[in-house]
Amino acid sequence: MSGSQTAVTGKSASIKLGDDTAELPVLRGTLGPDVVDIRRITADLGIFTFDPGYGETASCVSKVTFIDGDKGVLLHRGYPIDQLAEQASYPEVIYLLLNGELPNKSQYATFVDTLTNHTLLHEQIRNFFNGYRRDAHPMAILCGTVGALSAFYPDANDISRQESRDLSAMRLIAKIPTIAAWAYKYTIGEPFVYPRNDLNYAENFLSMMFARPSEPYKVNPVLARAMNRILILHADHEQNASTSTVRMAGSTGANPFACIAAGIAALWGPAHGGANEAVLKMLASIGSVENIPDFIAKVKDKNSGVKLMGFGHRVYKNFDPRAKIMQATCHEVLTELGIKDDPLLDLAVELEKIALSDDYFVKRKLYPNVDFYSGIILKAMGIPTSMFTVLFAVARTTGWVSQWKEMIEEPGQRISRPRQLYMGAEKRDMTPLDRRP
Repeated sequence: MSGSQTAVTGKSASIKLGDDTAELPVLRGTLGPDVVDIRRITADLGIFTFDPGYGETASCVSKVTFIDGDKGVLLHRGYPIDQLAEQASYPEVIYLLLNGELPNKSQYATFVDTLTNHTLLHEQIRNFFNGYRRDAHPMAILCGTVGALSAFYPDANDISRQESRDLSAMRLIAKIPTIAAWAYKYTIGEPFVYPRNDLNYAENFLSMMFARPSEPYKVNPVLARAMNRILILHADHEQNASTSTVRMAGSTGANPFACIAAGIAALWGPAHGGANEAVLKMLASIGSVENIPDFIAKVKDKNSGVKLMGFGHRVYKNFDPRAKIMQATCHEVLTELGIKDDPLLDLAVELEKIALSDDYFVKRKLYPNVDFYSGIILKAMGIPTSMFTVLFAVARTTGWVSQWKEMIEEPGQRISRPRQLYMGAEKRDMTPLDRRP
C-alpha cells in the first residue's frame, strides 16, 4: 500500500461544477499542511487544475526531507539540519538519506569502506576530458561525464533489481567528487589527482582539488570541517527544481546516471544553483565599503531594479536554518586563513552587519541565507566561482540519488505527465505552400 493511501484523514474537500460535485479526499503527512488528493478530479468533473511551477502541488509522497519555510525548519529523515551539520560526518548523512536511519559503528565502517572503494574512475574516462575545450565551464564537463558513466556501467540500466540500484547509488555518490575535481584540474591545466583511501570524503575532495603530484599536500582540518558542513547543508532540499527533474527523468525508467545528469543540468540555472556565485558578483559590483550606503539605497528603491543577493529565501519566510551554521563556519575559515584585507570579504562582513541591524531588512526578514555565506567561504578557500555550482552538485547528488531510489521503489509509481492550459490556435485546415498568400 502506498504512502498516499495510508495518509487519508477521513475528511474531504468538495468542488462543485454546475450540477456535479466531486468529493476529494484530504491526506495528511507526518508534518506539514493537509493535502487535497485531486487524482480523480478529471474523471469526476472533466477538469484539471492549473498550478504554474507546481508551487501548490504535491507531486509525490516522500520520507526523505521536510521543510517548514515559515518556521525555518529543515529535517532530513526527521533530524534537524543543525544537529547533523554540527555532529555528523557527510557519509553519515549519505547513509541516513539513503537508508532512513543513522548507521551504527559497524554499519558506518562498512559503508565508508564501500564508498571509498568506488571513488576511482574508469581510466578510459580520462579521455573524455581531452574532448572538452580548456575554457569549458566545469558544469558542462560534470554534466556530460556523469551522463556518460552509464556507458561504463550498463548494469545500471536494470533498475528493477535492488542490488543494481544500490550499486549505482554508491557509484554516483563516490565518483562525482572525483569528476568534479578533475574538471577543475583540466580547466587550469594541472595533472589529475587520484582519490586517496586514507582520507575522508571532504578531505579527499580538497586533496583532489588542490594537491599536486610534485609536492606533499596536507589537508587543513578546519577547511575539511568546513567542507563537511557545506556538503551536509546542501545534501537535500525537498522537491526543488533539480530534484523534481531527477524524479521526472527517473519516472521514465531512465538509468540513474542519466537522471542525475538531468539534475545537474537543472541545477546549472542561475535561478537555482548559481545563487552563491551571484553574491560574489554583487559584491564585486559594489566595489568597496564606501559604496555600500548608495547600494543599500538602491536596494530600498523599488524602481531601481537593484537586488540584494544572498538575503532572504523563496522557501524560508523567516530564516534559513542552514545560515547560522554557515555563518559560524565562515568566521572559522576566515580566522584560520588569517584573511583580513580582502575587499570582497570586507564588503560581505559590512553587508551582514547591515542586514542584521537595519529595520528595513529585519522587518522584511531579509536575513543572510546559506548562499551568502557559502560563497564567501568557498572564495576564501581558493575555490573559483566557476566551481561553486559544481560543488553544490557534488553535495546534492546524495539527495538526488535518495529521492530517485525512493521514487523507483514506490508501489504504483507512474511516469510523470503534467497537463497544460492550452491557449493556442483552434483546429484549422492546412493550405498547401503554393496556395498560401
